[in-house]
Order: sequence, then structure tokens, then C-alpha cells
Amino acid sequence: MPRTVLLAEDDRAIRHALERALTLEGYRVTAVADGVEALAQAHRGRPDVLVLDVMMPGIDGLQVCRELRAEGDTTPILMLTALVETADRIAGLDAGADDYVVKPFDVEEVFARLRALLRRTDRTDPAERAESDTDDRAAAPEETPDDRYPEAAGLRMDPRARRAWRDGREVELTRTEFELLELLVRNAGTVLDHSTIYDRIWGYDFGPGSKNLAVYVGYLRRKLDQPGAPQLIQTVRGVGYVLRTD
Repeated sequence: MPRTVLLAEDDRAIRHALERALTLEGYRVTAVADGVEALAQAHRGRPDVLVLDVMMPGIDGLQVCRELRAEGDTTPILMLTALVETADRIAGLDAGADDYVVKPFDVEEVFARLRALLRRTDRTDPAERAESDTDDRAAAPEETPDDRYPEAAGLRMDPRARRAWRDGREVELTRTEFELLELLVRNAGTVLDHSTIYDRIWGYDFGPGSKNLAVYVGYLRRKLDQPGAPQLIQTVRGVGYVLRTD
């Protein structure tokens, strides 16, 4: 079955071009011009992924995202934004978006990010996870507590419930934040380079000019770091990031 995309973009030229490109790529696309219609379409039938322009008249993409998340809708959301400041990108992540693309964009980058979002959704789909768990129990030895609940530096994670705690305090994380933190915790003390992290989390290396990883690391730091204490996630300049263990 073709994957379904709900596209909301008020610029007619961009909307038509992206709708055509996505259709040619094999997606079934519903394209709308504003946030009000985007919410209405999302309520009529849940798409596999949403692509939302941030700046739209009436209800903008951030408001659409917040509304859907408040309703408990976990459909992956890719934001299209002409805003390039880090604070603007963080606003999108804070609203509940899973990823973003800055305009003007290469349509191949949009395709790559959509594929990555859909792969991650497949890995966390309840039915698929239950089937995978059954297969794992039949084919593999029983997991150790450390495998099931990775811990490091005062952090404890429950990947199946997608919950995380620091020093006993639960930390609310988005899907991408959780996956990034889990990767760092499972590799605590090991420096992970940018390419490795992009491949493991997004399934695609966006190149040295991308700010995507830095934004997510910054957002994790805001949620995890404690006043007066060293940063938990440390930057290794020119290489990548490491979760400190001392």
C-alpha cells in the first residue's frame, strides 16, 4: 500500500510542486493550503506522515502540530520552515514536530527525511513491536536488565515504554530526542561521530552543513542539564558527541 502524506503549504507553487514530486515518488498525497483544513483532514483519516509549513494564515503549522499532539496523535510530522534561527527550529520541536527542512530545500532531502521518519514509525508501531518481541523471545536468549533498561550517568531508560529518568525524575522527550538519548546512553563514554549519529537516528547523513543534530543535542541539554553542573552531553569539536560518565 502506498504511504499517505498530508501536505499543508499556503504557497501554491511550492504546494503543487511538492505534491507532484511526492506523487511521482509513490506517495498518496492530500494537499491543503492552510492549517484549518490540515486539522480537518487529519481528523478525517490519519495519514502516515504530515508535512506542515510553519508560516500559514489563520492556524499556522506550529499550532496544527500542538493541537494534534494535545489530542494524543503521534503521527510523525515534518515541518517546512523559512526560519533559520536555532530558536525558531526549537519552537517547532517543542510543538511536537519530529524533524524540519529549511526552505529553499532540495526535494531529495524531503524524501530522505520522510523515509527516515517512516522507518522509525515502523520500528515503534505497536503491532510490529509485539510481533518482533515474540520473534525475539523465540530466537534470542533472555535480555539482561541492562539491555532492557540502559543506564548511565544517572540516566535510566525504558525503550519499550519510551520513558526516561534522570536521578529519579522523569524527563519528557519527543520521539527523536528519546532515540538520540538512548543511542548516547548505550554508548556512554564513547565518542560518536556526526555521520554515525545521523545514520542511526535519521537513516541519512545530511552532511557537514546540517544543523539538525546540534539543535536536538541543544534541546536535550535544556531538559537534562542541572544548574552549576558540567554538561551531560559533551561536544568533541570536529568529531561528534559523547555522554560523559565521570
